[in-house]
Amino acid sequence: MSTVQDEHVQRVRREISDIDTQLVALVNKRLGLVAGLKRYKDEHGIGFVDLAREEWMLRYLQRSNRGPLSEDGLAELYHALLDLTKREVLALSGGA
Repeated sequence: MSTVQDEHVQRVRREISDIDTQLVALVNKRLGLVAGLKRYKDEHGIGFVDLAREEWMLRYLQRSNRGPLSEDGLAELYHALLDLTKREVLALSGGA
């Protein structure tokens, strides 16, 4: 039997696709919020990046993580998300 014919495989793949769609929607929502926050910070002379906040948030997420994502995996995911967000928001704002 191929994976195309396996009902269990197809059901799990649909669930994964649904989650991936939700993740993209959440990342886009996050980007919109960060872009708005950057505009506000720019208008008020506040620096865009807040390393203390980023580290606090990572520690908070690590405390709330119930797995199976490892602490190192969570740190990698969070830093990748932060890097992506910063690049995307800077691109949206014309690199300012």
